[in-house]
Amino acid sequence: MHNILFILEGHYIRKSITPMPKRKTKSSAKKRFKLTMSGKVKAAQANKRHNMRKHSKRQIRNQRGTQVLPNVEAKRVNYYMPYA
Repeated sequence: MHNILFILEGHYIRKSITPMPKRKTKSSAKKRFKLTMSGKVKAAQANKRHNMRKHSKRQIRNQRGTQVLPNVEAKRVNYYMPYA
């Protein structure tokens, strides 16, 4: 909080000004998502944690790396990471 003195008709008036509120970044979101240079949200492929022997080799191969999220989900992630 900051105090500012104003002079009004020869009298000093002290007025306190509160800064704008800051938003916190969700820790879970910053660990799971990255932003590309064009602003799209990048995330790891889903369904890659366990029971991989049940999946076909083609599915395992196609799920390597990352994917770009659709706009609906990217909007939600951008809310969780306001300063990214």
